[in-house]
Amino acid sequence: MAVLNDEQTMLRDMVREWADNESPVSAFRKMRGAEPAERYDPAAWSTLAEMGLAGIVIPEDFGGTGFGYLSLGLVLEQLGRNLAASPLAASAAAASAIVLGGSDTARNDWLPRIASGEVVATLAVDEGPVHSVDGLATQVVDGKLTGTKAFVAEGDSATLFVVAAADGLYLVPGDAGVSRSTRVMADSRSHAEIRFDAAPAERLGDSKFSQQVVDRATAITCAEMLGMAEQAFHTTNDYLKTRTQFGQHLSTFQALQHRMAKLFTELELMRSAVEGALEAIDAGRSDLDQSVSLAKAIASDTLNLMSREMIQLHGGIGMTDDYDAGFYIKRARVLESMWGNAAFHRERFARLNGY
Repeated sequence: MAVLNDEQTMLRDMVREWADNESPVSAFRKMRGAEPAERYDPAAWSTLAEMGLAGIVIPEDFGGTGFGYLSLGLVLEQLGRNLAASPLAASAAAASAIVLGGSDTARNDWLPRIASGEVVATLAVDEGPVHSVDGLATQVVDGKLTGTKAFVAEGDSATLFVVAAADGLYLVPGDAGVSRSTRVMADSRSHAEIRFDAAPAERLGDSKFSQQVVDRATAITCAEMLGMAEQAFHTTNDYLKTRTQFGQHLSTFQALQHRMAKLFTELELMRSAVEGALEAIDAGRSDLDQSVSLAKAIASDTLNLMSREMIQLHGGIGMTDDYDAGFYIKRARVLESMWGNAAFHRERFARLNGY
């Protein structure tokens, strides 16, 4: 478990208070019903940007706060608790590519606008249903990028794309040579198929660089999953303490106590792995790829278990749309697949260790 400094503790508590007061799960339910084109509340996103959160991994020289990935993880964890819909994770992942890339022009042109929330950026990597950064068909010829990306988070509203091609990462503005087709997913969030037809592109880095950026996006996703798992646990625990059966609270039944104890230990293991991956990125450790794969494998397995147990231990009410449990399991299944599922990352972790 990470040791937080005073600044990180204040940041976590500030975002937690905002999420609980201004963006509870009921706000997500309202957004789902309204079906805005962005699949998030633009006013809420503007507020987050005004709080300085849109630029949390962007250096101060470019309008950000430069707090780092552990701090970003703390923010996404608190937003994830309430399923707060925002483009923060996608935009931060794309911003990391620009920060790490070798283009001073791209940094100066785009990072201040991302940090202010004016521009929503996202990564466009996968071309099929299974995550992979290898064997991509997207090509760049004479500075023009052509290809199709099957599932792009926040693709409906993004005005800037960081695109993985066969030979590396490219920066593509969304106003020329780009067409979008909304994909309706179980989590009611923005996912789109993006087609690039000779879109103007600026090179950011090679294929090895692509994997470095995807690792950061993966760790960011794990932070949201941690927040979801935490809230699923506490919501279920509170329900068992108040629901009565056979004249007793469900929390008094030993079999259920054992199940909750297992969930608690799995949650703490997940926290250790996820925060370890974020710290590895901040520290620039050479084993950050292993730390990220370990975190994603554990996070996927744990959130899968936690979301299933949330519904199981709530009984019939957990299956209804009137209750929040279904929202968590639907979002969980999408995030489990994003940037590689548990099986993908267990295999990758083994390969990185020479097996």
